Amino acid sequence: MRGDPARRIADELGRRGLAAPARLLLDAHLPLAPLLSDAGAAITPLLRIFGGSTVDDLGRLLDDETGMERLISELDHAGERHAESG
Repeated sequence: MRGDPARRIADELGRRGLAAPARLLLDAHLPLAPLLSDAGAAITPLLRIFGGSTVDDLGRLLDDETGMERLISELDHAGERHAESG
């Protein structure tokens, strides 16, 4: 296994400077997680044409009922890791 997709996505968002906006969007859309899971199942195969492994990671998170919460947690930890290293 390649590791946790939530951690890889959080690290990538942090690297691009998008961790804070992503965290806000995740909080706002957390009640919609079951609907997003259904949408992810339909859209992920189409997005693979463009995205590769990040899209696969996102698809895995959407399929997991606790995926959005794990991503929120990883975004928080990524911010802490960044603050400690900087």
